[in-house]
Parts: sequence; structure tokens; C-alpha cells
Amino acid sequence: MARALNRALRDALADDPDVHLLGEDIGALGGVFRVTDGLTAEFGEDRCTDTPLAEAGILGTATGMAMYGLRPVVEMQFDAFAYPAFEQLVSHVSRMRNRTRGTLPLPLTVRVPYGGGIGGVEHHSDSSETYYMATPGLHVVTPATVADAYGLLRQAIASDDPVIFLEPKRLYWSKGELAPGDGEVEPFGRAVVRRAGADATLLTYGPALPVCLEAAEAARARGLDVGVLDLRSLVPFDDETVCAEVRRTGRAVVVHEAAGFAGPGAEIAARVTERCFHHLRAPVLRVTGLDIPYPPPLLEHHHLPDAARVLDAVARLQWDLV
Repeated sequence: MARALNRALRDALADDPDVHLLGEDIGALGGVFRVTDGLTAEFGEDRCTDTPLAEAGILGTATGMAMYGLRPVVEMQFDAFAYPAFEQLVSHVSRMRNRTRGTLPLPLTVRVPYGGGIGGVEHHSDSSETYYMATPGLHVVTPATVADAYGLLRQAIASDDPVIFLEPKRLYWSKGELAPGDGEVEPFGRAVVRRAGADATLLTYGPALPVCLEAAEAARARGLDVGVLDLRSLVPFDDETVCAEVRRTGRAVVVHEAAGFAGPGAEIAARVTERCFHHLRAPVLRVTGLDIPYPPPLLEHHHLPDAARVLDAVARLQWDLV
């Protein structure tokens, strides 16, 4: 996935001279996760620029660049490092098109490596998608496959609206083929069925997709046919595909790493319940991270959803009721 993201950035830089990359250590180092490896050598420091350790300044600079017609792509080195820049997102980035009555687009992409599973310490493993989802004016997308990593990032950079591009850190080393034409993935706002199922649907995204696929395979041994739906895009949200799957199976579990209270799963469960109430055979359940600050590395396995917790939720979907 890291190489697919690198190719997406390289192709965007080559195709459009207005594309500029900004971030801490993205130049000579190639980024902490080497996603920008080789891009400064190929395109120069003016196009792939190391910045000071000042996230608010990085995003503020990028906002001005976008207002003047450039297409900046900002890397926030780790998820929780982005918090000092959050005021820029809320006060300016998310509001610019509305503030100018649509006359001033803001083609800005903010790449955020997010989530746990890599043994990171505090401020290195947050799942902060809830904050971005709750900020009107932002697109929020997250790939879980190699093809989506390339295709969705190309779409994000080409968008005239600001995009928060959440990259699951523990999937950077996941593998998949990326042949010519693989960039033509489903657009923002479209979920994709990764595994068809007849008895229940797991609704998930980003780093939890492999967990759900593992749980669905294990559920087969228990005689249950469980499907997996990859949301891909949190804003805009694909109500049509989600509701079609849930209405078909009648049971749903939402799975994500972010905390459960007021988290993404709460909104998703509410939307599904409102739209699919008469098709549901059981309440929509959630499997999430715990409602705590992210724990130390040796304890993160207790915090992160795993296949066993997902299977436990599936078992609680009131199978004894007709």
C-alpha cells in the first residue's frame, strides 16, 4: 500500500504542475513510512518540501496555496500530530467554499496516517476520523486495499474540495496487485462489497477490514454466511449501498478502531436503523475501540477490535428470533 500511495503522488506530481507536497521529513527521508520516498529527488524541493515541525503553519500555508490555485497535499506525520492544525480545518479549510458562496474552491488534500496495530506510543495511534466526519465541508475517505490507496488518493488530489485522506498505518505493508487501470476505482461516496453474505453484514473501513474478513471466514465454520462491506468513504456516506445490504441480510455489526461513544459507529448505526428499521431482525451492534485514550503498546491488543470480538457480536444478533 505504501508503494501504491507513492505512485499516486508521483503520478499526480507528473501530471499536474500545480500539485505540491508539504510535510515534516517528507523530503530527503521520504517520510516516516517512506510514502514520499524519492519524490524530492525527482521533482525538487519546491514540489516536495520538508517543513518545520509546525502543523498549524503547514496547513495554514497549504490553505493559502490552495486559495491561489495550487493543489497542495499535506502529510501529517501521525494522526494525533494533526490536532494542532485542527483549528485551521474547522475555521477556514472546511468553510471556504461556503464562505465565498461557491466561488472559491479549496483543492487541498490532508494525508493522515492513522490507527493502531504498530506498537506506537501515545500520539502515534489515534483513530481521529470522528472529528473530521463531524466537520461539515470536508470529504473523509480511507482506503483498505492497494488499489483504493492509489485510486482514492488520485481522486482526492483532483478534487476541488478539501479531502481528509486517512491512511491505515498497519496496512502500509499489505500487498496487492496494481496493474494499469487499477486507478479507476469506485469514486468517493461509494461503498464496496468485499465479501457477499446472506445472514448478516459487517460494516467497516480502513484498518478493520482485514479483521472483518477474518471474522466472516471464521463465522462460516459456525454455519453463518456473513458479508463484509467496505465503506471506503465516510463523508460522503453511501446510504444506498449500506441500506441495500442490511435490508437483504436483516442484521448488521459496525466495526472500527475509534472509540465507541459518539464514534463513527454511532452515526452509522443510527442511519441504518432509521432507514432499515422494518427490515432489521436484531439491533445494529458495534465493535469498537475502548472509550479510553490510546493505551501503551503492550496493551493495545486489548483495545483494538479483533475477530473474536466481532464473532461475539455476530453471535448476539438474536439468532433465536424469527
